[in-house]
Amino acid sequence: MLPLLLAAALIGPVPDPPPYGAPPRPADNQITLSYQAQAGFAMAVKLTCDPPGGGHPRAVQACATLERVDADPSRIKRASTLCVLLYQPVTATMTGTWQGRQVSWTHRFGNTCDMRRATGDLFRF
Repeated sequence: MLPLLLAAALIGPVPDPPPYGAPPRPADNQITLSYQAQAGFAMAVKLTCDPPGGGHPRAVQACATLERVDADPSRIKRASTLCVLLYQPVTATMTGTWQGRQVSWTHRFGNTCDMRRATGDLFRF
């Protein structure tokens, strides 16, 4: 009995489990990324960070990008790649929670190449 009391004193109080049926606490870094073309097609993916995951095929790189710009895609340094000057508008959207705060961003690009050039790995899915 004494070893058990000693162990309990060293560990400290154990928090009560959440009530039965309580919704799970949302992760601090859950982002939904999507884009929709005026031509009609659309893509969407979930991204989680800490640890990187979700359905994003480049989750590690996308999380690193969000970390670098504090979840503000407009702060991403534009790549110097060339894109065909074909006007096929696409609207990119990011919503979710980043480090405990709500984030929301939307931007319209001339085409998907221009979107990827401006957002790096974030919208490469």
